[in-house]
Amino acid sequence: MSKDKIITVSGNDQEKEYTTLNLGPTHPATHGIFQNVLKMDGEIIMSAESTVGYIHRAFEKIAEHRNYYQITTLTDRLNYCSSPINNMGWHMAVEKLFNIEVPKRAQYLRVIIMELSRIADHLICNSVIGVDTGALTVYFYIFQLRERIYELFEEVCGARLTTNIGRVGGLERDFSPKAWATLDKILEEVPKGLKEFENLLVRNRIFMDRCIGCGPISAEKALQYSFTGPNLRAAGVDYDVRVMNPYSSYEEFDFIVPVGTNGDTYDRFMVREEEMWQSLSIIKQAREKIKKEPEGVFNANVPDFVLPPKEEVYNNMEALIYHFKIVMGEANVPKGEIYHSVEGGNGELGFYIISDGGRSPYRMHIRRPCFIYYQAYTDMIKGCLLSDAILTMSSMNVIAGELDA
Repeated sequence: MSKDKIITVSGNDQEKEYTTLNLGPTHPATHGIFQNVLKMDGEIIMSAESTVGYIHRAFEKIAEHRNYYQITTLTDRLNYCSSPINNMGWHMAVEKLFNIEVPKRAQYLRVIIMELSRIADHLICNSVIGVDTGALTVYFYIFQLRERIYELFEEVCGARLTTNIGRVGGLERDFSPKAWATLDKILEEVPKGLKEFENLLVRNRIFMDRCIGCGPISAEKALQYSFTGPNLRAAGVDYDVRVMNPYSSYEEFDFIVPVGTNGDTYDRFMVREEEMWQSLSIIKQAREKIKKEPEGVFNANVPDFVLPPKEEVYNNMEALIYHFKIVMGEANVPKGEIYHSVEGGNGELGFYIISDGGRSPYRMHIRRPCFIYYQAYTDMIKGCLLSDAILTMSSMNVIAGELDA
């Protein structure tokens, strides 16, 4: 922290002292590795300058030196609060490049996984908003629901946070009976927990006073900054990739797109709350649709990407060859240029691929929603109190993994 003396002239010469405050890059309240240099007049923020680039992972460049099969693990580290959506988005982009048609059952299973990921993401964001308004209890309470979702991920793929879930062409394996039982438990417990969570905060006078009017952004300005996701919908724009550009059979599901009016912290909180209810509804619909699809069909017939069963690899030469070719990335890749996006936990997550026919992408760019809407952060907190800056950052759900790809 440093202090700068500024001379202002208004009738008589007056000496005013501003404070320069470094919020981050390692301050625990910033929820990630990024820095904001604030010019403060007491507790009021006069101006701010954001800095990103403290992680230096260079995902896009690494992807240009890996085969398509191996890039999935990189996408886990973008928005790690809902990494399965990142995985599915990448797989769909590759499927678009290779013109692969995924079976309906696999599409519905993907929808279940992606919507569970959205719920987990929103649970973290909204409970952190509670923490930054002084309601620490709700954070620990809501994690019980998140834990149930991670139990299902663990059953499906063996991992919890960075999942590497699914494969190009569908999923690595079908849901086991334990996975279905865990899903039924989630559909029973999460609505009860969400209702109690809302009872603690939604009409809480202290919570409302802290959130209403905090870090607002208009619909016009949100569009100018290229906002997407809950932050855009909170400002009153009903844009959702699942509706505007459906993928994985989302056009078959019945759900509403919740929107706010003021684009402030309270609206962002409420939009995410309603989206969790909508996700539960989508999951139930997918559960019913799967019953009409044949069992065991959980990926497309693409031997270049789907690993053969271990039993076949150990006893069949052709399966062993395919296993080797997949791991080494020796699939025949068509030349082309494609873009595919999904509705991530924070907004439109897109993958742009240029292929020259090589085993790796010639160029790969990721549209990270956090990186885009974080540009508006300094504008949104100007004139706010320091405590409001922390709360605004939490409600935007800025994930550091998406800032520096």
